[in-house]
Amino acid sequence: MTIEFHQKPGLVVYLTIGDPDLATSKQIALAAIDAGADVLELGVPFSDPLADGPVIQRASERAVRNGTRLDDVLALARALRTERPRVGLVIFSYLNPILRMGLEKFAAAAEQAGVDAVLVTDLIVEESEQYRAVLHRHHLQPIFLAAPTSPDNRLARIAEVSEGFIYAISRVGITGTQQEVAGDARDLVARLRRYTQLPIALGFGISNAAHVAAVAEFADAAVIGSAIVALIERSTPQQAPSAVGEFIAALRAPVPSESAVS
Repeated sequence: MTIEFHQKPGLVVYLTIGDPDLATSKQIALAAIDAGADVLELGVPFSDPLADGPVIQRASERAVRNGTRLDDVLALARALRTERPRVGLVIFSYLNPILRMGLEKFAAAAEQAGVDAVLVTDLIVEESEQYRAVLHRHHLQPIFLAAPTSPDNRLARIAEVSEGFIYAISRVGITGTQQEVAGDARDLVARLRRYTQLPIALGFGISNAAHVAAVAEFADAAVIGSAIVALIERSTPQQAPSAVGEFIAALRAPVPSESAVS
């Protein structure tokens, strides 16, 4: 499949799979899709998630304690592909779990599960040639992160080898919510536009309808992660699917203008 964004902006939703448990993760994922998520990033829990803020770190720790493994994430992807065929499915992982499974074995299993793309958060584009070759043999799209601090020649390289979409980081640092979309984000997206026709999804800190509306002005999609993971953390397993569905549906709600609320 090819990843598609069915609305403007598209919504990419990150979930830490196995938090609070695998059965609930499936119900949350289905609720997210039904509420309007175009793409799901299925987060593989890892014991040392250095790029993540405290919210996703805690979720990853809970999922690891539950015994959630990469095999479990791929099994969930297979179920979601069967039940919601149109959704984009991205395996979001650190490199270590993939190497533990074996890159070739992982790519074959991901292809069989119906996964569209893979994003390895700690694999830099300059060291990705073998990884990309294996993914391509199994019809998987590599997605890479682009940061505001990246020089233009690196953005050009990221754009050259990325498929599906490019994940633009709105700010440097770890994941987590913020009050407003970082000012560097618009400039980063404009710089990337020089090198690619791919959709550009903006993430890190997107957490409400105002953020999504702001992103829609210059990017193709918004990535929502920490805000949803925090909502799951605050909810019981029974409450979490409906809470996530309502939250995602509200992200597309009209944002009142300043004059209307003054």
